[in-house]
Amino acid sequence: MRSNLVFATAFAFVALAVFAASGGSGYSEWRANYEASLKAPDGWLSVAGLSWLHEGVNSIDLPNQKPIVLHLDNGKVTFEKRQLKSDATDHPDLLRFGDISLTIIERGGKTGVRLRDPNAETRRDFTGCQWFPADPAWRINARWVPYAKPKTIAITNILGMTDKEPSPGYAEFTIQGKKMTLEPVLEDGELFFMFRDATSARTTYGAGRFLYAALPKGNEVELDFNKATNPPCAFTAFATCPLPPKQNILTAAIEAGERNYDKH
Repeated sequence: MRSNLVFATAFAFVALAVFAASGGSGYSEWRANYEASLKAPDGWLSVAGLSWLHEGVNSIDLPNQKPIVLHLDNGKVTFEKRQLKSDATDHPDLLRFGDISLTIIERGGKTGVRLRDPNAETRRDFTGCQWFPADPAWRINARWVPYAKPKTIAITNILGMTDKEPSPGYAEFTIQGKKMTLEPVLEDGELFFMFRDATSARTTYGAGRFLYAALPKGNEVELDFNKATNPPCAFTAFATCPLPPKQNILTAAIEAGERNYDKH
């Protein structure tokens, strides 16, 4: 069973290169692949609809096609008598109708259907990502403090739905002379940090940004803020992005990683 934060990795961004000593050229490749994943036919820019299902019969409109009917019965969704696996499983079903694809999602006890359309306006009119200049100073070796006992933290998404997610510990580091901490959740064998900082709603996306990190080595974890990215909600109105928990709201300005996307 996958985490309720599966939206963040179901169409995961490609992470390829580590920092190259000669001017940060490795980041150029990493960022190009990240942007390519957004622009892919099944990337986040193609997400063009989200409908929450109610018990019984649900009519779902498709662009330039006849509607289809989905049945919801006690959390189970069927299409033409075929039960569909949601993104809460390792292998969610994908319904295709020409270029249009549908996926069943589960969030905060609700069941919905997400529509992807490679001809969506968000994909057609994409103007490209904006970044702070890559700077090795923002690749920080933080002190890792594991929790002695398993802990869960409350993560609320942009729609106000809250889930409990496992957190293995926290990272501690110093920025601008101030000690900071960030608490991640576990996501597909990685640490997943959701954070806000003093740049949020100014030069970066207002709701915060995402950062993935490899699992700690001993008492250290590498936080490469040059790879901090916008959540999918920066690009489409039909994502269900988690918001940073209050303990991950930083007073420092993290002038690294992805800047705000002005088109959306």
